[in-house]
Amino acid sequence: MSAAATGGVLGALAGIGAALVLLYVPLARPPRLSDRVLPYVRDVAPASVSLPAGSAGLSRTLAGVFGPTLHGAGELVGRVLGGSTDVRRRLSRSGSSLGVEQFRVEQVLWGITAGMSTAGLGLVAALAGRLAVVPLLAAVLSAFAVGLLFRDQQLSAAVRERERRMVLEFPAIADLLALAVAAGEGPVTALDRASRVARGDLPTELGRLLGEVRTGTPVALALDRLAARTGVTVLARFAATLAVAIERGTPLVDVLHAQAADVREAGRRALVETGARKEVLMMVPVVFLILPVIVVFAFYPGVVGLQLATP
Repeated sequence: MSAAATGGVLGALAGIGAALVLLYVPLARPPRLSDRVLPYVRDVAPASVSLPAGSAGLSRTLAGVFGPTLHGAGELVGRVLGGSTDVRRRLSRSGSSLGVEQFRVEQVLWGITAGMSTAGLGLVAALAGRLAVVPLLAAVLSAFAVGLLFRDQQLSAAVRERERRMVLEFPAIADLLALAVAAGEGPVTALDRASRVARGDLPTELGRLLGEVRTGTPVALALDRLAARTGVTVLARFAATLAVAIERGTPLVDVLHAQAADVREAGRRALVETGARKEVLMMVPVVFLILPVIVVFAFYPGVVGLQLATP
């Protein structure tokens, strides 16, 4: 690598460092009072810092120093990407306790990690004379963007996985509710029993629903919020059925059993469809691995025999 290229790389790094320093000096963005005071209060952890209870002094100091910078970057990412309402809804559907601001900070951290990893690999290649400065900077920015998008995709994947588990848990919960109602308990009491006995994502949502009911929210409104919060069609239908049963006193046992049977049947159909889609992929090792080996074992002795018989 020539001296000019080395000087260009070092100059670019120095320029980026100076720009970051000038961008985040206290004169440009004064930290908030909570950012300066709360990290040093052991018994109070602000929602924006999210420190664990047993974190060391070094972690608190780092959070206090870099917290305002990270939150400023998170706010910038939120303004650029937008969609705060969608992010808030997906966080609620995933069962996460994070807020939108905390999620943006995590996105920034993921982007910084990806960018720094790419920068380290790129600097090694640049010092070896195999990569120019401009492609390196472009790769770092691209890695930062990929880190942001990957964290967003991970949130969407967490939402899909949680809702899949809730659908799998629904038949057992529905049968338990039907048994409780058939034994003479009311719908709300049956929900309370199911949330206390069962374990999983759906019982957690039922416990959240009961918490809203105990704080004065009407049962029908709490059920509507459950249907809107989860985004699962099966649970939306279940919430509507339960709301009608509570308001009008309609029979509930047969409906719950029917809904549980429908979900089980839908799961069996989905399993069969998945097996049909995977059938083609299952043929890949047979065609490209097992069949060539069989052909070799079948024809190789004959080929050797012909070579020996040929004068």
